Amino acid sequence: MPRTSTETPRERYRAQVRAEVKERAWEQIAAAGASALSLNAIAKQMGMSGPALYRYYGSRDELITELIRDAYRSLAEAVRAADGHVTSLAYALRAWALADPHRYFLVYGTPVPGYHAPDDITAIASEIMARLLDAFAELPAGEARTPFDAHLDEHREWTDGHPATSPAPRRALAFWTRLHGALSLELAGHFTGMGFDPALLFAAELESLGE
Repeated sequence: MPRTSTETPRERYRAQVRAEVKERAWEQIAAAGASALSLNAIAKQMGMSGPALYRYYGSRDELITELIRDAYRSLAEAVRAADGHVTSLAYALRAWALADPHRYFLVYGTPVPGYHAPDDITAIASEIMARLLDAFAELPAGEARTPFDAHLDEHREWTDGHPATSPAPRRALAFWTRLHGALSLELAGHFTGMGFDPALLFAAELESLGE
């Protein structure tokens, strides 16, 4: 976010320190994972005392929230920039994930023990899913209803009130789970040495979803 001329030197300094803390946090996450994130270790790297750093981030969870919020916002921006077709959304997701795997895993990897995301992060995640539901709602149904379609008719909390009708919710959910599965395995290195191109696997999964 651009800094305004109305900010005081103290406010600008605070923003700079908070930004550096986040950079150091990403370095820690890359080295040892989010569960090992330590404000005291970051303070030591920055030549500060632990209590001094806590004036900028009151807790580890506050810092994690900022990192997750930044990650979700960047994904939401990538999704908004896509043209709204399912294929475009898929490749926007893939490009975003490949650009920064640690950011991807902070959002979609193993949950950080004891951490609970605030409501505004949930709202950003819902916005991303709404874009998928919009895309699938615009496609012709062209297929018979399944038992899972009927189940989703009664379990739509995850759609956050989106008006899409069957089979759009089921197709959006299949898209989300299968493509995330392929991405998660690729980014974690599980395809290394198997001799095939993960990009072609991703394309094949997308094609098998009918897109």
